[in-house]
Amino acid sequence: MKVYFDNAATTPLDPEVFEAMKPYMLELYGNPSSIHSHGREVRAAIERSRKTVAELLNTSPSEIFFTSGGTEADNTSIVSGIESHGIKHAISSRIEHHAVLHTLETLEKNGKIKLSYVNLDEQGYIDLNHLEALLAKHDKSFVSLMHANNEIGNLNNIEKIGELCIAHGAIFHSDTVQSVGHYKHDLQKLKIHCMVGSAHKFHGPKGIGFLYINGDYKIAPFIYGGAQERNMRGGTENVCGIIGLAKALEIAYEHMEEHQQYIQGLKDRMIHQLREQIPDVGFNGDSANPDSLYTVLNVCLPESEDNDMLLFNLDINQISASGGSACSSGSNVGSHVLTALKTDPKRGAIRFSFSKYNTPEEVDYVAEKLAQLYKVEAQ
Repeated sequence: MKVYFDNAATTPLDPEVFEAMKPYMLELYGNPSSIHSHGREVRAAIERSRKTVAELLNTSPSEIFFTSGGTEADNTSIVSGIESHGIKHAISSRIEHHAVLHTLETLEKNGKIKLSYVNLDEQGYIDLNHLEALLAKHDKSFVSLMHANNEIGNLNNIEKIGELCIAHGAIFHSDTVQSVGHYKHDLQKLKIHCMVGSAHKFHGPKGIGFLYINGDYKIAPFIYGGAQERNMRGGTENVCGIIGLAKALEIAYEHMEEHQQYIQGLKDRMIHQLREQIPDVGFNGDSANPDSLYTVLNVCLPESEDNDMLLFNLDINQISASGGSACSSGSNVGSHVLTALKTDPKRGAIRFSFSKYNTPEEVDYVAEKLAQLYKVEAQ
């Protein structure tokens, strides 16, 4: 059996999405900036896709900009937002995605901002009281805090964070890459300036994402060139990618409740199987909590000499997952998220992430093989 449990890294392309994209690979090949009929036909398709995304997120099409993915969208939000508004102070957490952390760290290194980190509890949740204290201490801050953590599955209360930011005159950007397509976001209600999505996290194509920018919040472009994306992002549009993103998000919204229930069932089954078969197994962050991101489970395994070979040994058994224990020193590269949570670096850590295409039989197989790797007989 060959099993793919690394859906937080990327998901398989939905065949229905591929069929929607195919005409724009083979037949409808015009440049959308061209004014002739070939170009106009493609331009119309892009704007239909923009409208689809906007309607699903309950916002205006004028607030949706297509990008090459989540990383570009995060960089645009952070770099352009900070420069355009002359911001000198930013707030984030030590468990953000590197697309956020490395961008903010570089700005601080170059003397553009002072960066503050909000406190976290032992499970990785943000201390909202500390966030409010940081906001109160500075006249205007740029706040970048994710919705769903890609490693441990914690869900931040971005509604409350947004309210705190508005109350203190701060700008709020959220990396929502892991939650777009898995949860509904109502941008008429959410107090947020920028948020991002990436199609390949919800069964769309790679290399395409979007950036939401609130219409009352203006920033300069991050990529200069032509007048594409209403002068906000130069470069010929990834047409088939845009078509695929909109179709994938449409499918995700149409079947969201049933997929969430099904995938949560797979995750619960994995938790039960591992607890039954591996003594002293644990779960990092709050990933075993039913209220966490239902697609992600971060497993904390007992100490073993074989922990360094864990992913390799799973791969031999045709199981694809991802992992990385906490860093025990500055000399080894591990998970910055687990390091921030001060998890035991001697224990193994592996992230299983699920999708609508996984099966209960795959869960059983993986739990059995993992137990065998730890030389424990299944009960």
